[in-house]
Amino acid sequence: MITKSDARAEQLSEPQIRAIRRRSISVLALGQILGGLGGGATITLGSLLIVDVSGLDSLAGMAATMNTLGAAIMAIPLAMLARRFGRRISLSTGALIAVLGSLLIVTSAMLDLVPLLFLGMLVLGTASAMNLQSRFAATDLSDEKTRGRDLSLVVWTTTIGAVIGPNLFAPGEVVSTALGLPAYTGGFLIAMAAQLAGMSIYLLGLRPDPMKVALQQNSGSVPAVARRGGGFHLLRERPAARRAVVTVALSHAYMVALMSMTPVHMQHHGATLTLIGFTISLHVLGMYALSPLFGWLTDRVGGSRVALMGQVLLIGSSLFVWFNPEDHVMVTVALALLGLGWSASTVAGSTMVSAAAPIHERTSLQGTSDLLMNLAGALGGLSAGPLLALFGFHGLALLLLALAVVVIFANRDALKPSQRVAL
Repeated sequence: MITKSDARAEQLSEPQIRAIRRRSISVLALGQILGGLGGGATITLGSLLIVDVSGLDSLAGMAATMNTLGAAIMAIPLAMLARRFGRRISLSTGALIAVLGSLLIVTSAMLDLVPLLFLGMLVLGTASAMNLQSRFAATDLSDEKTRGRDLSLVVWTTTIGAVIGPNLFAPGEVVSTALGLPAYTGGFLIAMAAQLAGMSIYLLGLRPDPMKVALQQNSGSVPAVARRGGGFHLLRERPAARRAVVTVALSHAYMVALMSMTPVHMQHHGATLTLIGFTISLHVLGMYALSPLFGWLTDRVGGSRVALMGQVLLIGSSLFVWFNPEDHVMVTVALALLGLGWSASTVAGSTMVSAAAPIHERTSLQGTSDLLMNLAGALGGLSAGPLLALFGFHGLALLLLALAVVVIFANRDALKPSQRVAL
């Protein structure tokens, strides 16, 4: 349990705090790259492996679904670990659990056990929960002037793992062939090695622990016993917390619903696999590449205003689809805008989450936000298929505008021509 002697932070000067903050962000960024390989591998290799083991194409989507549910399940437990023992223990424990997930996946492929494969995908979702917590960990020692920038820098490094992970097929096949393992399992072994490396980086690099330092710096205002109810009581009591979590969760649901149906829609209208891959790659680039810009803007003008900018981009993506859903260029532009809108909304919303609670309750709210974000994404992905069948791709795009309207209403105070909106 965190005690006053853990970080000896009461004697630390401002320059020392800044040095710890910079070091922590560097460690978190490197860990984020390694941790992202597991989630990236699940997107492609997980779907292929499920089809190979089960023999059913209809189960391919279960890889992403189980990964998302696993991230949701582990969000609050990892946050509780961070609150009690610090980020170092929480993140390294998450990496170790993700390693177990990869082992279960490889074992299930060897034994041809589909339920065990699903369980492995679920457990590997811990890697996604851990990566989401990393962006919050970057803000432990930040102030209002640097919180958005620090968070966005860690989010930006996700690009590397997200791009490399889906491309582990070729090197993974070399590994699986050399070891005599089933097809598609080698990539998960590579991801497992990356998670082990990430665990070592967290254990060795997060010293002193940024969460412990932050708690000790505010020890005079930290109660001996945290209130019951976790982050949910903060959602009831604090409008700023509700606004932040609504922004993150609904923006994520918007993105997942439209993105998940894009490959299906494009394929049905004659797009090549190359074009579909380019469109998704451009979307992923939009999700992460400009996150530092959105973080800087959040620090400058406030989270609510940047969140509204994100909603304008999301609405623009729907309008491009609605104008001509059969035009591949229009759809590609729409997916790029979708990624940018998600990035602006998520960076701003996550920064608002970190600012909406005092340090001793912050991890509880962060864990609750990640839980609701992943559940919203899972619901968005699951409902997108039936909505596509009923209303078409352009109809789905228009229905999603309702989510943007809710977020705009939640952040409506930012529309007033006044000074910067308080987070």
